[in-house]
Amino acid sequence: MPPRFEKSLYDLIRGLRNHKGNEKEYIQNCLKECRSEIKSQDMDVKATALLKIIYLEMNGHDMSWASFHVLEVMSSPKYHQKRVGYLGAVQSFKTDTEVLMLATNLLKKDLSASSPTVISLPIAALPHIITPSLALSVLADLLPRLSHSHSAIRKKTIVTLYRLALVYPETLRAAWPKIKERLMDKNEDPSVTAAIVNVVCELGWRRPQDFLPLAPRLFELLVDGGNNWMAIKLIKLFATLTPLEPRLVRKLLPPLTDLIRTTPAMSLLYECINGIIQGGILGDAEDDGREEIASLCVSKLRGMITFNGDANLKYVALLAFNRIVVTHPFLVAQQEDVIMECIDSEDITIRIKALDLVQGMVSSDNLVSIVSRLMRQLKTSTNPNNDQLDDLSTDSSEEMGGERRSRKRDEAPPLPEDYTIDVIGRILKMCSQNSYSSVVDFDWYIDVLTQLIRIAPASRKEVDSDGMAPGPKPTTADISESIGNELRNVAVKVKAVRVAAVRAAELIIAKLSVESTSHQVISGSLKPVAWIAGEYANQLSNSSDTLNHLLQLIPRIRLPEVLATCLQASMKLFALIAGNDQTYWSAERKSIVSLLMARVIHTYEPLVLHPSLEVQERAVEFTELLKLTAEAASAQAPSTDELEQDPPLLLTQAIPSLFQGWELKSVAAGAQLNVPMPEGLDLDEPIHPNLSSLLAQADSLMLPIQEDDEFTAYYNEKAAPTSISSELAINRLRDAPETTSGSYQQATEDSYLDADIIARRKAERAERNRDDPFYIGDLGSPSRSQGTSTPIHNILQNENGPDLDIDSIPIMKLDLGAISSSGVGGAPGTPERSKAPKSRPQIVVAADETLVGSRPSTPRTGSQQDSDADPASASAKSRAARKLKQSLLQVDSSHLRNLSLEASHSDDSGPALPHEKLAETDAEMAKAMKEVQRLRLEMQRANERIQVAQGVPTEGVVVKSKKKKEGKKAKSKSKSEGDGAVEDEKEKKVAKKKKKKAETEAAEGEGEAVVTVKKKEKEKIKKKKPKRIIQLDDDAGSGAGAEAEARVEAGEP
Repeated sequence: MPPRFEKSLYDLIRGLRNHKGNEKEYIQNCLKECRSEIKSQDMDVKATALLKIIYLEMNGHDMSWASFHVLEVMSSPKYHQKRVGYLGAVQSFKTDTEVLMLATNLLKKDLSASSPTVISLPIAALPHIITPSLALSVLADLLPRLSHSHSAIRKKTIVTLYRLALVYPETLRAAWPKIKERLMDKNEDPSVTAAIVNVVCELGWRRPQDFLPLAPRLFELLVDGGNNWMAIKLIKLFATLTPLEPRLVRKLLPPLTDLIRTTPAMSLLYECINGIIQGGILGDAEDDGREEIASLCVSKLRGMITFNGDANLKYVALLAFNRIVVTHPFLVAQQEDVIMECIDSEDITIRIKALDLVQGMVSSDNLVSIVSRLMRQLKTSTNPNNDQLDDLSTDSSEEMGGERRSRKRDEAPPLPEDYTIDVIGRILKMCSQNSYSSVVDFDWYIDVLTQLIRIAPASRKEVDSDGMAPGPKPTTADISESIGNELRNVAVKVKAVRVAAVRAAELIIAKLSVESTSHQVISGSLKPVAWIAGEYANQLSNSSDTLNHLLQLIPRIRLPEVLATCLQASMKLFALIAGNDQTYWSAERKSIVSLLMARVIHTYEPLVLHPSLEVQERAVEFTELLKLTAEAASAQAPSTDELEQDPPLLLTQAIPSLFQGWELKSVAAGAQLNVPMPEGLDLDEPIHPNLSSLLAQADSLMLPIQEDDEFTAYYNEKAAPTSISSELAINRLRDAPETTSGSYQQATEDSYLDADIIARRKAERAERNRDDPFYIGDLGSPSRSQGTSTPIHNILQNENGPDLDIDSIPIMKLDLGAISSSGVGGAPGTPERSKAPKSRPQIVVAADETLVGSRPSTPRTGSQQDSDADPASASAKSRAARKLKQSLLQVDSSHLRNLSLEASHSDDSGPALPHEKLAETDAEMAKAMKEVQRLRLEMQRANERIQVAQGVPTEGVVVKSKKKKEGKKAKSKSKSEGDGAVEDEKEKKVAKKKKKKAETEAAEGEGEAVVTVKKKEKEKIKKKKPKRIIQLDDDAGSGAGAEAEARVEAGEP
C-alpha cells in the first residue's frame, strides 16, 4: 500500500489550534486539500476528507458543493464510512438539495438491511432531510420496522414516524394501528412505550378525542410506570383529556396526590401541580372536596420558591401561582411573604412574574403593604438627588470621595425604564380596579400618586420643530400622564377627597414650575393636573399662586394638547380671581386686575400664531376677550367715598359665565355608541343652501338692537343660584366620626414618600387628633404649648426627655375576636355572641354616566374590557394561541388538528392510503411490464417462424435505411477517388458475400436439415454478432454500396 500523507480530523483540529490569529488562511488551505482528496477513488480517503469538511461546516463554512460526494460515501458497504456519509447528509442536505432524489433508493435499501446498526443510520437521518415526496417513498419500508426484533429500532422508528407526519400527515393513519398495538402490549420494552407516550402527548393536545379510548392503558402506565419523564408526559396528556371526560378527575386525584407527596424530583412535582391546574382538578374555590389538594399544591410551591434560591424553581412556581390565584386567591394570599421577596429578586423575569401574581391577589387588606413595597423599590433605585449632590460637591478630598463611592456601592442598581413604567402601571391598576374597591384610605392613595409623578420617567413623546406632536407609539406611552389621569379620576368620582386631590394638583404644578425654570416641561402629568386646578379652582388654597405658576409654565410647554388644557385652566383661574362681584371696585383692585389681565394677554399673544389649530383658536379667543375686558376696566372709574361703582359686567358676569353650568361627570366608554341617530339627519347635507353667500354678507350685515334680547339678559343679568346635585350618601360622612382602619404611623412611609409629603401628613394628623386625650402627640407640637396635658404626656416628658420619637413606636394589631369565650361571665356550653366588627364609613365612588344598554362603569386605566371577560376562558384562549404558535422542529404542525386517526380504520372498505395506492400502482406496473415482455417475446418468435418460412435468414434482420442524396453523392465521390488497392480488396469481400448468399438460397428447400446445419455453424462462430444486410437504394453509386457492404461484413458500424 502506498504511503498516505493526507491529514486526519485530529490533525486538522491541532492545526487550527496552532494557527492562532491565522485561522482563515489555514482553513482555506485545508478546504483546497479536502476538495482534491474527496475526489479520490479510495473510499477511506474520501470518507476522511468528508469528515473534515463536516467539521469545517460546523464552524460556518459551506459544504453544499460536496453533496454528491456525500451520497457516494453513504453508499459505501463499510459501516464506518457509511456513518460518515449519513452524518454529512444530516449536516448539509436540505429539502431543496438536488441529489436528495438520488438518495431515495439508497435509503430504502438501508432500511431493509439486516444489520440493526445499518438500519439505525437512515432512521436517524430521515427526520433532518425529510420531504413530502421522500416520506411517501420510504413509508412502506419504514412501517415494517415497528415490528423489528430490536427495541432500539422500534423506538427510533416511532419517533421518526412522528417527524414524517409533520410534513406528510397521512403517515399517522398508516402507522397508528401498529403504534397502538405496541402501546397496548404490556410486554413491550419500556423505552418503546416511553417513545409512544411522547408521540401521543404531542398529538393529544391537537385532537384529544382520538386518544380518549387509551385512558385506561395510560392510567396504568402512570401508576405503574416508574419513569419520571414518562409520568410528566402522561400528566400533560391527561390535562387535555379531563375536559372531555370529567370522570377522570376523580380517578386521577389519588395518584397525583401521592406523587406530589412522595416524589423527590422537582420537575415531576411541578408537572403534577401544573397538570392538576390545567386539567381543572382544583375546581372552584367553593368546592370543599378539592380544597386539600389545592392547599397541598400551594405548600409545595412555597417550598419551591424557598428551595436553595434556585431561580428556575422560583420562576416555574410563580407560573403555577399565577394559575392558582384565579380559583383560590385566598390560599395564594397566605404566601404573601415569599411572593413579595421575589419582587426584589435580581432576575428581572422573576420580578415580572411576581408582579403578575401580586396584581391578582391584591385586596383591601394587603393593598397598602404591596404598594409600599413597590414604591420603596422604585424610590431606592431611582434617586435623582444623589447625582445632583455629587455634581454640586466641590470637595476633592480623598475621604469625601471614598464616602461617595461607598454610598454608591450601597445603593440599589438603577432599574430599567421599561420595568419602572410597568411597575407604576401595575400600581395604578391594582388601586383602581373594581372602582377603587381595595382602596381604604384615599388620602394615602393621593399621596402615592403625587410621589409616583415625581419618580416617573420623563415623557418620551417626540415634538417636531413646528411644535406639533405626532401620535405616540404604544411603546412610548407617557406613564406620568396616566398617573395624572388617575388623580383626575379620583377628583371627579370621589367627592369626599376632592379637596385633597385639588391640593395635590396645586402642589404638583408648583413643583413643576420650580423644577423647569430653565428647560421645557416634559412631564405628561401637567395636562390632567392643570384640568383639575381649573375645574375645581374654588377649592384651591391659593389660586393666585397657581395662576402665576401656570403662566410661567405655558411658554415652556411644547405639546399642543397640554398647552391647550393649560390655556383653558389659566383662564378659569383668572375668572375666579377677577370675577368676584362682591369685592369692592376700588382703585387698588382696578390696578391689580389690569396688571393681571396685561400679564395674561402678554402670555397668550405669542400663541396666536401657534401651528396647532386648537391652541391657536383658544389663544385668539381668550386674547380678544381679555382685550375687550381691559378696555372696559380702564373705562370704568373706581369707587369713591361719594360714589360707589360696580365692576365691569364683562369681568364679573360674562367671563365667569363661560365656565359655569352643569358639573362635569365621567361618561362610560360605551355610552356614546348607544346614542340614537336622529331621524332625517344627513351630515353630508349643507347647513344652508346659500351658505357661501351668507358668509360673504356676514361683514356687512347689521342686526337690529333689541333691548330685551335674551342674549343680553343672559350675559348681563345675574342668574339665580341653583343646585343640581342630589343628596347623596357622601353628605352623611361629614357628620359621622372619621375613623380609619389603619394607622398613619407606618414605618415604611418614610422609605417611599418625600419629606414634604411626610411633614404634611404629620401636620394633618396632629391637627385632626389635637383634642384627643388618648393620642400621644409630639412634645413640641402647638397643642402642648396651648396647655393640653395628660398624665401620659407628663410621664413621657419627664422620663424620656426630648429624644423620644413617637413615630418610631411600632403599631401592633390586637385581634380581640380571637379571645376565648371561656372568660368571666361566660356560661359553659353557651357560645359567646361575638361582637360585629365596627363598620367603617364607606367612601362613595360616583359611577360613570351611561345610557341604557351600555356598560355601567368604565375603567380608569383602560383595562375594563379585559377584566369583563371570563378569566378562565381568556387564559384558555391565550394558552391555545401559544400552542398554535409553537413549531416543533421548525415545522408547522397545526394541520394535524384536522387529521382523524380512527376514521380510516373504522371501515375496511374505505379508500386506501396514499402509500398503499403507490404500492398497488407499482405492483400493477410491474405486472403490466411482465405482460408486455411476454407478448413481445411471443411476437418475436412468431416473426421468426414467418421469416424462416419465407426464406429470410434467422441470424440477421434486414434493415432498410434511406439516406440523403447529398450525402450519398459526397460519399461516393470521396470513395471513388480512393486508391485502386482498396477497391480491389472491397471487391473480394463483396464476391465472398455473394458466394455465401448463394449457398443460403440453395439450402432453402432442405427444411430442418438446413436449420441444423446453421446451428452448427453458429457454434463455430463462437457467439459472433449477427450480421446485418443493408439494402441500399438503386440510385446510389456502386462504389458506395460496395463500401457499405464491406463495412457490414467487417463488423464495423
